Amino acid sequence: MERRVRRIVALAAAAFLGAAASASAARRLPLDRIRLPPGFHIDVYADPVPRARSMALAPSGTVFVGTSDGNVYALRNRTGAPKAEQIVTVARDLHAPNGVAVRDGALYVAEISRIWRFDDIEKTLEAPRRPSLVTKALPPEEGHGLKVIRFGPDGQLYFGIGVPCNVCEKPDPYGTIMRMHPDGSGLEVFARGIRNSVGFDWDPASKELWFTDNGRDWLGDDAPPDELNRAPRAGMNFGFPYCHGGSIPDPDLGGKHPCSQFTPPEQKLGAHVASLGMRFYAGAMFPPEYRGRIFIAEHGSWNRSRKAGYRVTTVTVKNGRAAAYAPFAEGWLEGEHAWGRPVDVLVMPDGSLLVSDDQAGAIYRISYSK
Repeated sequence: MERRVRRIVALAAAAFLGAAASASAARRLPLDRIRLPPGFHIDVYADPVPRARSMALAPSGTVFVGTSDGNVYALRNRTGAPKAEQIVTVARDLHAPNGVAVRDGALYVAEISRIWRFDDIEKTLEAPRRPSLVTKALPPEEGHGLKVIRFGPDGQLYFGIGVPCNVCEKPDPYGTIMRMHPDGSGLEVFARGIRNSVGFDWDPASKELWFTDNGRDWLGDDAPPDELNRAPRAGMNFGFPYCHGGSIPDPDLGGKHPCSQFTPPEQKLGAHVASLGMRFYAGAMFPPEYRGRIFIAEHGSWNRSRKAGYRVTTVTVKNGRAAAYAPFAEGWLEGEHAWGRPVDVLVMPDGSLLVSDDQAGAIYRISYSK
């Protein structure tokens, strides 16, 4: 255990920064190919950030980035510049530390089966303190095993636990969104019937939880849809594995429970687009009509005859309900070739939107100017 903890703590930030600057200068990402609405612009915020996935924002403006590799990064920005000033590796040799969250000066990091807490993280970025183990009670399976963690308005830590299969019946905690107190106590199921949620956020107005869910495979190119769901209270069930997309009975398990027993999606998304990170837009930089919209990172399909996703989309919310679903940023997919795969989105203090890309290994910044 002692050796394991020592490996987690990263001490080579300065060396990494030099390598990052050199690598960034050595390559050019084809952002001129990204299509955005008029007035919007996309630039590199940080590069390289290998296997960049989930992001979390500290009050100081530092962005923490989890990965599907073994590292966790901090992107420092003390001045609010349009590009990160420093890339620091704050943890190494973890087991797919996808999930990151910040609370009370501490960084929470979720591996496949464990969650760690790094106290006073911004005061000790170059030499983090030994982390504290919050919980080791998460399932160990790697299939749909990457964890996303976020603190809710109730102060509890939420995370999804996917099912390690395409379609199967599994008991709790599989196929759920869980929550617990910051110290790891009080673990409970918040919602069920969820195949694999890799992104969620709370409506700033109602404080209701919304989340993406990846639909099952092998029902054809165009079915079932991915889902954007709304959970205004604990205890709701969204249908998996018996019902998909609110109206499609599973061919093998659907006879056990009709779709009418479950909560349908708030918005049906594209089939197999792999909808991952999502955020409500509460910034002031974008035009007024974007305030309150949901931005979703669509990682992209792997099993359609023609690829889909590989983009950022929006869902317009009116009176607390989904009203429209549309593309926002496209161009990572060119024909059948994808040079990037969006994973997460994050609204910055200045109102710009960050997008992580685990294929290109970079963080982008989308801004708006008239």
